[in-house]
Formats: sequence, structure tokens, C-alpha cells
Amino acid sequence: MRGAAAPDLLAVGRAQAGRRGWAWLRICQLKNPPRRTWPPPKKIFFACLGRGVAVSEWVKDGATTGLSAQQQHNNNMAIIDFGGTKEEVITRKEFSMARARKVLKNETIAIIGYGVQGPAQALNLRDNGFKVIIGQARKYAKDWDRACKDGWVPGKTLFDIEEAVQKGTIIQMLVSDAAQRAIWPAVKRNLNAGDALYFSHGFSIAYQNLTKVVPPADVDVIMVAPKGSGTSVRRNFLSGAGINSSYAVFQDATGRATERCLAVGIGIGSGYLFATTFQHEVFSDLTGERGVLMGALAGIMEAQYEVLRNAGHSPSEAFNETVEELTQSLIRLVDENGMDWMYANCSATAQRGALDWKPKFKKAVLPVFKDLYQRVKTGKECARVLASCGKPNYQVQLTKELDKIGNSEMWQAGKAVRALRPKETAKVISKATLGVGGRKSN
Repeated sequence: MRGAAAPDLLAVGRAQAGRRGWAWLRICQLKNPPRRTWPPPKKIFFACLGRGVAVSEWVKDGATTGLSAQQQHNNNMAIIDFGGTKEEVITRKEFSMARARKVLKNETIAIIGYGVQGPAQALNLRDNGFKVIIGQARKYAKDWDRACKDGWVPGKTLFDIEEAVQKGTIIQMLVSDAAQRAIWPAVKRNLNAGDALYFSHGFSIAYQNLTKVVPPADVDVIMVAPKGSGTSVRRNFLSGAGINSSYAVFQDATGRATERCLAVGIGIGSGYLFATTFQHEVFSDLTGERGVLMGALAGIMEAQYEVLRNAGHSPSEAFNETVEELTQSLIRLVDENGMDWMYANCSATAQRGALDWKPKFKKAVLPVFKDLYQRVKTGKECARVLASCGKPNYQVQLTKELDKIGNSEMWQAGKAVRALRPKETAKVISKATLGVGGRKSN
């Protein structure tokens, strides 16, 4: 924490929190922190000297009862019960597109990097009527050419990175985490006072000691992190569904950081926005990607496929029982109405087996997840990313690793299975359509 008085205030805050039964979540630094907070009122606020974001978050009995003072003052939030814990979220009803356009009417949003998140967020913002430009290194010809193909015009809406930063007022850092460290000196020297530095991942800020990305004091530092890949952000936007995003304010230099953050979040097509911190976002995100969302999922699939093949099952049968049934049937039921509802709509044999084996799998993988989270928390995974992804030949090596997966028997079998899916015109499904509702309960 910055500021000489911070440790004493922190100690007092924790002590007060303990006596009042309030759980301490985090300290948000202020330029001019309130000094008349002791003894604390019903809701305890924490602050420390130095620069940073708006006031604090606090919880009681595990339920979030407030966000920052600026957020409470400026926004009418929806209170949603998430499995017994009430959280405050922001939907398009609380923060409309019209309000977002008003907040950003004099802003130029510079998207830095046209790789994964860049195209989706840039196109969504442009389609929603915001002023957007692209900053892309021309030497990465694939990304530059893709930007041109998507309608960005060199010299008008497409520039090199430094010029885009100079022209923008909200600078969206959407290059890879390793690349952010590499381009940071160029970005930093072209920032103007009052700009907003925007991230879609907490990585560079949460691991500042490794990335060396330390923003100047006169810019806002904000984050909107969509919970999906760039492709999903774009597809969900076009379908009208949107994709959920977390948001955070790390530094409020202008007094407008929160409203700028939320406006961009709505502009890129977020279904709803929920508050987090840069650190919480990166810890949960890295754990999820290495775990259930990608790493664990792929590993478990490979293990089951291998067992089935070694037991004499055909590639088609092994793939269908490992991947196809999950992606084309079961996970869609989970998406629609939850895991219990998916179970209720499977056979009694499947239900019994799944319920019996679920705790065994949990017991087997729980130590792995604990180890994973510790590696994320201590920065070991960050160091791995920077060391590996920052190498000049990283793309070549990545292609080799992905080709190994794609050319494996399992995923070649998957290619054949996907080709066999019928491509007939979809039948119209309405409320009156019979047989599609599933069991209401078990």
C-alpha cells in the first residue's frame, strides 16, 4: 500500500471490522481519503493515503452489501441473489446504451491490438455508435490485414500503436499479457493526463512487480473483463445475448473512472457487469483457464478417450461418449437450467453413476486445483506466461503444440464426427412445440 499512514489505518480497520462482525474485503486507495471515519458508522469504510480507486467493498455474512461510494452514488444497481449471496450487478436497464453514449460522446476509444479481444470489442463499440480507432503494429501483417478487411482505414481509423495512443482518450490494452509488458514504455510515454487506461484482464496491474506496468498518477485505470473469448464476445453481441463481464477501477484520477468503465462495458455488449478487483479477476481467470474451462477439460477428455480406446472401443464411439455428447447435448442442458436439471433429464442409470462418481473425481482433482491456485496467487504462473509467451519464436512453438492436439487421433476423429452432423434447415420451435421442455423436476 502507498502512504506512510496506511499500515496503522489498516490495523485499526481490521480490528474494528472484527468487533463489528464485518469481513474485510479490500482497501481502495484515495487521493483524499476521509479522516473522520472512527468510530466507524454502521457500514465500515476503509481508505489509505496515496492514489488509487474509489472507496471500498465490504461484506457481512458472505453477502456483498455495497460497492464504492462513487458507484453507490452514481448508479442504481440490481441486487441479485446468487445461491444465497446477494450481489449488486449492473445491467443495461440500470446503465442504458443511451447513457453510455452520453458518457463517452467526447471520447476516442483506441483499441490497442487486433488479435483476440481487439476485433470483437472494436466492432461491437463501432456498431453501437462509439468513436473507435485501432492501434496495431504493422509488422504483424495478419492482424493488420484483418483490421483492414474489417473496414478500419489506415491513416484514418487504423494507426501504429504510438499514434493511436496519442489520438485516443480511452486506451484499451488488448494485446496479449506478454506483449503488454513489451509495448508498455511506448504506451506510457504517449499517454495524456486525463486519459483512461483500460484492460480486459487484471494481469499487468496485479503482477506489476513482474510486468513493470505502473500507470502514471494522472490517468484513470479501469477494467472490463468479458467472460469469454473474443469470438464469443462478438457472436453473443450479434445474437443479442451479450456476454457477462466483470469490472474494476484501480485508479480514479478524473473522478469519472467508474462511469467511463461502465459505459465501455455496456458499449462492448456486456449482458451484465459485476464488480471485482484487478487481483481477484486475474486469480480467478488464470485458475479457470488452466482448470475447468480449458486445461482440466482437455486433460480429462484425453484420459477418458485413451481408456476407451485401449479397451477396444472404436474412435467414433470413444469420441462420441467423451466429447460429442457433452458439447451437443448435456452441456446445453446445464446452460439452459443447471446441473441438477441436466441430471434430472438423463436416465436413472446415468444419474446414479454420475452422483456416485462425482465425489471421487472431486477428491482426485481438489489437490490439483489448490496447487494451481497457489501458483497463480504467488505469481509463478505469471512468470511462466512472461517467460514463455514473450519469446520471439513463441508463435512457432504454439503452432507446434496446437498441431499436436489437432492431429491427434481423438481430434481427427472429432473432425470426422462434426462433418457427419446433418445440415438440414432448423425446425421452428415455439412454446407449443411438444417434447422439448424436459422434465420440470426429477
